[in-house]
Amino acid sequence: MRSTGTVAELVQRQWGDHRPGLKHEAAVLSHHQVASGAAARAALLVDLLPAGSEPHLGVLLDNTPEFPLWLSAAALAGAAVAGINPTRRGPELARDILHTDARVLITETAHLPLLDGLVLPGVRVLVTDTDAYAELLAPYAGARPGEAVLASVHSGSRMLLYFTSGSTGAPKAAICTQGRLAGAGRSLAAHFDVRPDDVHYICMPMFHGNAVLADWAPALAGGAAVALRRRFSASGFLDDVRAYGATYFTYVGRAVQYLLATPERPEDRDHSLRLGFGTEAGAADAARFRERFGVPLVEGYGSSEGGAAIQRGPGTPAGAVGRATPGDDLAVVDPATGEEREAAVFDGHGRLLNGSAAIGELVNRGATPFEGYWRNPEADAERARGGWYWTGDLFYRDTEGFLYFAGRTDDRLRVDSENLAAAMIENILARWDDAAAVAVYAVPDPVTGDQVMAALALRPGAAFDPAAFAAFLGAQPDLGTKMAPRYLRIVRRMPVTATNKVHRVELRREGLSCADPVWWDAARSGAYTLLDTAADTPAGLPPGTGPDHEKHLGCSP
Repeated sequence: MRSTGTVAELVQRQWGDHRPGLKHEAAVLSHHQVASGAAARAALLVDLLPAGSEPHLGVLLDNTPEFPLWLSAAALAGAAVAGINPTRRGPELARDILHTDARVLITETAHLPLLDGLVLPGVRVLVTDTDAYAELLAPYAGARPGEAVLASVHSGSRMLLYFTSGSTGAPKAAICTQGRLAGAGRSLAAHFDVRPDDVHYICMPMFHGNAVLADWAPALAGGAAVALRRRFSASGFLDDVRAYGATYFTYVGRAVQYLLATPERPEDRDHSLRLGFGTEAGAADAARFRERFGVPLVEGYGSSEGGAAIQRGPGTPAGAVGRATPGDDLAVVDPATGEEREAAVFDGHGRLLNGSAAIGELVNRGATPFEGYWRNPEADAERARGGWYWTGDLFYRDTEGFLYFAGRTDDRLRVDSENLAAAMIENILARWDDAAAVAVYAVPDPVTGDQVMAALALRPGAAFDPAAFAAFLGAQPDLGTKMAPRYLRIVRRMPVTATNKVHRVELRREGLSCADPVWWDAARSGAYTLLDTAADTPAGLPPGTGPDHEKHLGCSP
């Protein structure tokens, strides 16, 4: 994506616009008030940052008005915001703050206990919901956009340092410049026809790239208002949408499944939403969402790093994400050799027949907007090895060039010498009417390779019926012979990360040694019975965690 202006220019454009621009609970700020508040914070930031320090600030907030105000302030001042994940704790949290070289940390009273006992040398903490903060900010009330800058603001100015949501190893802070963020906003605003009378509902956490790149930025580019939810709530979603007049929202991970799990009501279609945009909803749940709420969900593909993007357009087949965006040279390759994989072959039911030959890692062989990670040259080299951008995601491509998501590279399963992808199996299991959420992952086979294990969260009021589930599997024409789960873990609630993505590492680590009931198909006949881990675990299959188990799964214990 080419750079298109700066975020600072988009913020400055709000000056003098007195339409509603920011909504949160009972508070409403005009676009002009947002620009004015951002200018005041930019001036304060310029005075607070020590000479010679990196122009970085950390933001440890829920989705309150202060978050977009400080994003806008950073853009005006030529600074970068590091979104700090409030689910991190202790040394990990301190590491995130210090790694970004942030000399100012913006937080709120609710998060102060997270900072207790942390050693943060040289970091000044501002607590936004205190009298001291209001008094500190008051002298800058007359500031105007563009008056206070740390350095010349241009398209290459760092704007975001957003931690990737990987669940193994220390998170990496992906760099996003003003040009890339402004370009993303303008591109999405044009693609979705964002209008000044739209209201973008931001319910995904703003410390994560999805909410900023795919929700806040297109609203800013299109002149639309934003409405904030402090934290995602499935039960409060429609009430918020109606109260704010929201027309657009983004989602990540299991958020759509949580919305579908709420009790159905006659007024489910009584709202102003026209579009949802996100990732990982799955075809079955997207269809259920549209049928129930009357809202189409547009699945996209991208990342905070910006190295590859896929666009859904007219004629995209069911199950496909879309094609490469113009200018990208995307390919599906063997991760070991870099050789391009075969085109996908399907049978009459849409079943992938050559998964072992077709599934590979998605790479961008052309010029990419990937701008690197902050102070992590090893990660830069790994991500951009050989001059290509390696996404870390599995895909397969059909003969028309449409790309199908098959999971992360560590979601690959090898069952009886056949390569399978977790996402493909999940999409099939998600069709089961009683399933509220599904996750598929590998557990070691006692001889070699993997066995398929699935975690299922059931819809309210449902009880697991092994016979009904077996009958459902038997009726799925695209379920390959190796795809049926050997083990089924019935969870009360799917474990997720702070960004609503399934916490697969936790599921893998627990394996069969968990407090939840586990059913298994002992004879591989489709008959599921409760597993007694003491009596039924096959020899050689670790019942839970352990170094051998983690090594086999490619995870760090």
